[in-house]
Amino acid sequence: MKRLSFSGLAFLAIAAAIASCGTSHKLHQIKSSELKADLTLPDGNSSLPELQLPEVQRDTLRIVDFEGHQTLIMNAIRDVDGEMVATDRITASYVTARFRNVAERGGKVDLEFQVRVPERMLDSKWQLRLNPDMFMLGDSLRLDPVLITGSGYRKAQLRGYQQYRRFLDSIITDTTVFINRHDLEIFLERNLPDLYALKSDTTFVSDDDFASRYGVTEQEAVEHYTYGMLVRWNKRRIGMKDAMYRRFVKAPIVSEGIRLDTVLRDSNGDFIYNYVQTIRTTPALRKVDIRLSGDIREQDKRLYTIPQSEPLTFYISSLATLADNTERYVDKVLSRRVEANTACYIEFQQGKAVIKPDMGNNPEEIGRIKSNIRSLVSNETFDLDSITIASFASPEGRQRDNETLSERRAAAVVEHFSRYAMHLRDSLLRDAGAFLSIDGTRMERPQIPVIRFRSRSGGENWSMLDALVSEDRNMSEAAKQQYREVVDRYGNLDEREKALGRNTSYRYIREHLYPRLRIVKFDFYLHRKGMIRDTIHTTELDTAYMRGVRLIRQRDFKGALEVLRPYSDYNTAVALLALDRNTSAYEILEKLPRDARTDYLMAIIFSRRGDDRSAVEHYLHACARDGAFVHRGRLDPEISALIRKYGLNNE
Repeated sequence: MKRLSFSGLAFLAIAAAIASCGTSHKLHQIKSSELKADLTLPDGNSSLPELQLPEVQRDTLRIVDFEGHQTLIMNAIRDVDGEMVATDRITASYVTARFRNVAERGGKVDLEFQVRVPERMLDSKWQLRLNPDMFMLGDSLRLDPVLITGSGYRKAQLRGYQQYRRFLDSIITDTTVFINRHDLEIFLERNLPDLYALKSDTTFVSDDDFASRYGVTEQEAVEHYTYGMLVRWNKRRIGMKDAMYRRFVKAPIVSEGIRLDTVLRDSNGDFIYNYVQTIRTTPALRKVDIRLSGDIREQDKRLYTIPQSEPLTFYISSLATLADNTERYVDKVLSRRVEANTACYIEFQQGKAVIKPDMGNNPEEIGRIKSNIRSLVSNETFDLDSITIASFASPEGRQRDNETLSERRAAAVVEHFSRYAMHLRDSLLRDAGAFLSIDGTRMERPQIPVIRFRSRSGGENWSMLDALVSEDRNMSEAAKQQYREVVDRYGNLDEREKALGRNTSYRYIREHLYPRLRIVKFDFYLHRKGMIRDTIHTTELDTAYMRGVRLIRQRDFKGALEVLRPYSDYNTAVALLALDRNTSAYEILEKLPRDARTDYLMAIIFSRRGDDRSAVEHYLHACARDGAFVHRGRLDPEISALIRKYGLNNE
């Protein structure tokens, strides 16, 4: 039996040595040949959902070409003799091209690539950790890794977890195990028989109460009969949990933040994983590079660092690039004379018409009007000709008195601001100085016209009161109706105000709305500098339209549509098409003159509808008008599907 046991051990040792030599030899071959994992493009059998186009029953189309001739288009390729023949294509398992054109739809793009690992890099004892890195707009992002785990590697991982579990199970969690219950009960029976008689009683007794009765605390009694060495041993094992985890679990099983962790039972062929990454696009994003790196590990040891692969490049196309960036202008009529107005609340003492600059809110209101006058006087486009000032009163009191008072107050405001305007003009003239004429014979000063002020009485401000009552949220509809009935019934303003005083809402109106009626209104009259004719017709850049075009380029298609909808033009159709609102886009395009751009958009619409004949016809017309659409067709999935299906652009 001893010889058999020794022979068995020897056999196992020899087998392990042979396996180790085999693994070392494989690793040496990988290093010497610089073998590496790589990224490739999948064939036509993409794992992504196909573009949802209706099925078409035939592969041969009868279309009308750009010159009006009928042409047959079929699913075809060029044979060895150079002839185009109908065929069913069989795609290869993968393609070796290092780039692909992908289309952005709905602000997102799907990047699909294959992670390929040669069979010679796979081993049962190894784990390959592969890290795809994405590079775009000068920045990089590590994507979720792909783990290829050998069955032997996973067994070793699980064995480590089992060893750690056995260690955890050795930790005592039931503290009663540490107590010598047999000796403790003997002690109680001999020394505290009354207490021992209650050993099955579950009534709670505090530690202090226990000590007062029996001269010893419960804690002291328990500690005396506790296995101290066992407690210390158990505490030491609890403190060793982290260290033992690192000892046994050398390669933890990762379940979060990874794209794939697959366990290979047998390696019969290259490992291939179809990786799909969806990203949100930005206006400046034109291409994305993907590289692959990683390493080979045996438990906690890194055996080999896999060299970084060549980049796989995705060029991103978007319907936004089809926008027409041509500037759009609008006709505009410029008038020589321009008006502007504002209102302020200048407070007066009751029954008085003298301005008190420091009264109430007057400093802010007067300062605001002075600022307006100064900005208009200094304006480089307009000259300020005159200012008309009207003062308004609230309806309480006699109408004649209110009109007289408002007239006096308007005159006081004119006097106040005309003085300011004269001081302002003198100040501006001093600051401007003087300059010599061209011939040097005389001194000239800049011309700043004198502002003319006019005043008028606005009387009782009933029109504003009508608007305030209508918009007031605190008044009920019944109260508003009572107010309107009084206004309609009484034409005499004094009688109207008396009748209004009998309404239940009068107190609210007088306290909250009347003060807002006592305003001073300023009307500014200006003319354009250097303009003689009353009107001039000119064109200006349509800034609203260009903002809509800019929103298309920024791929904010909803925002663009809100701006461009009233124009109902080509760019409106682009925004609609990007939002997959094909019928609305078609209704706009069919009314526009036919050109290469409209034909191309129509081709996309018909392709989405499943009308291959119309789609191919419009696409060929677009290419005939503008050869740039030959290449563009490969970028949009709606058109590239037709190109592959019918062998377009092969002539």
